[in-house]
Amino acid sequence: MTVQVYGVNHIAIEVDDVQKAVDFYSDVFNLEMLHGGEGAAWCQLGAHQFLAIFEVEELHPDRSKHFGIMVRDEAQLAAVREKIITKYGLETEPGFRCDFRDPFGNRIQVGDLHDESLVWMLPYQEVQEAGIKFSDD
Repeated sequence: MTVQVYGVNHIAIEVDDVQKAVDFYSDVFNLEMLHGGEGAAWCQLGAHQFLAIFEVEELHPDRSKHFGIMVRDEAQLAAVREKIITKYGLETEPGFRCDFRDPFGNRIQVGDLHDESLVWMLPYQEVQEAGIKFSDD
């Protein structure tokens, strides 16, 4: 049998203050909080994905591990950049459109749906409903 992968169900991050993390992700990305499940908190990331937040005593940020969050367009990407810099005092990673480390050291890469490298996402209902097109054909 050949395995068919349909996407990522969830990602998990470690934080040292779960309420601060919930407040941050709710504020920056307008994520809806879910109840129950693995981890100290769940945030819905899309129709079928979630962010599991685990509280730990000691953080161990990694140099290259990261996860990507998709927003609709450049305006939303700019809004994320503006908020993380002005409200949270975070810095973006040089050479990237919107890569940054959250207040707990987790690296996040924010992209938008107009990125042509995301052509593999076309079957997703959310992208189709958003009317995203990658060419003028």
